[in-house]
Amino acid sequence: MDLPSSALKKSVTVKRILKAAASVFSESGFSGARVDEIAKRAGVNKAMIYYHIGDKEKLYAEVISNVIGNTAEMIAGKIKDIQDPEEKLRIGIRTFARNMDDNPQVAPVMMREVASGGKHLSEVVARDIFHIVNLLKGILEEGVDKGIFIETVPFLIYLMVVGAMITYKTSAPIRARYRWLPASIRKLDNRISGNIVVEIEKLILKAVKK
Repeated sequence: MDLPSSALKKSVTVKRILKAAASVFSESGFSGARVDEIAKRAGVNKAMIYYHIGDKEKLYAEVISNVIGNTAEMIAGKIKDIQDPEEKLRIGIRTFARNMDDNPQVAPVMMREVASGGKHLSEVVARDIFHIVNLLKGILEEGVDKGIFIETVPFLIYLMVVGAMITYKTSAPIRARYRWLPASIRKLDNRISGNIVVEIEKLILKAVKK
């Protein structure tokens, strides 16, 4: 069903605001970001941001939740009819990688958040993160029950997957800056969802498979 014109405009406006906010938070962190700058980049006034989303805290939470929450929903939808735990695990890893590539500003935002000890991490975002952890927990437990996986700590496996992706994504400027780095490192694809995610899958499966 087509959206009414007012709803469509709101949807487009919100997407533009979130895109601008992701860029500003990525560059300046939460403390350094200014709503004025976000409004300027989004081509709206501050009142529009407060009307559609809320204050800076809510905007920051929405930027992260828009990716993490959507990732959780996508993984849940894609694996619901899959019987093979190994395939479910691959789907989860690939879905996260694709969303990280589609939203590259989120990696530095999350890196800053981890470094600050989650200082500005809202409960909504924490719930989104642990939704993914619980999905992963279910996959791993199913694999153990079927004799495919060994027993592991799901949260550590989650950190291995997401930590690798965030660190890899944020290392791109460093890899491009130093000419003395080996060509094999400088020429690595900046995208995760290509050859890189295949390598991450291999490492994770090696860690969990019997």
